[in-house]
Amino acid sequence: QVQLVESGGGLVQPGGSLRLSCAASGTSFIIPLMGWYRQAPGKERELVGTITSDGVTNYAASVKGRFTISRENAKRTVYLQMNGLKPEDTAVYYCEGLLRSREYWGKGTLVTVSS
Repeated sequence: QVQLVESGGGLVQPGGSLRLSCAASGTSFIIPLMGWYRQAPGKERELVGTITSDGVTNYAASVKGRFTISRENAKRTVYLQMNGLKPEDTAVYYCEGLLRSREYWGKGTLVTVSS
């Protein structure tokens, strides 16, 4: 059973940076497509960005230029580098993986941007 575990969330001041990690386990395969999503209080979950197994990325307009997704396939780990954080980036951030037409989700990590 594939498991995804996020880490790296916390409290950061506006303008600050955080790096989230998502570690996959339970599979020897490299998950072809992985994504980061977020859900702010009272709002629906939204896509932050995605990355393919060969490193092609795609970002939501709201984070483009500030956030960067990368991955280390050998470690089965995907990262979300967040710079220039704003209060509106406050949310629970989730990692998602798509493998053999099945979706897998982590339990999320909370990012709070506040002074």
